[in-house]
Amino acid sequence: MKKETLLEIILGTIGGLVFAIGMCMCLIPEWELFKVGVVVAILGFIILLCIIPVYRNNHPKKEHEPINFGIVFTWIIGIVGALVMGFGMSKVMVNEPDKIDLLIGIVTGILGLLICVLNYPIYSYLKSNKK
Repeated sequence: MKKETLLEIILGTIGGLVFAIGMCMCLIPEWELFKVGVVVAILGFIILLCIIPVYRNNHPKKEHEPINFGIVFTWIIGIVGALVMGFGMSKVMVNEPDKIDLLIGIVTGILGLLICVLNYPIYSYLKSNKK
């Protein structure tokens, strides 16, 4: 591992942690640290922004390959499947779900899971037809 890559990892980890702590300080009302949390979150964001010049300085620009629409389509299918599954989970996990909420949530969650599971065979099919 190069020293520059390690610096990017360290900056990303520290910046992410500081940003997350700042956001927790803002969003947890029991702590009563909203103003301090905003400052800490901005500091974490600034640390995360420091990664950009380090990355640009150490990684030369490369020629872009043509867009592989099979991969783009696979990503879209995966995101849609995750959102559908998340909707189903949220219907089940409501405070006191009715029977219909449970039924809709379970069916929707299983449908989203099937979309995610079938994502790889769809990608394999698209990849084999491209050649």
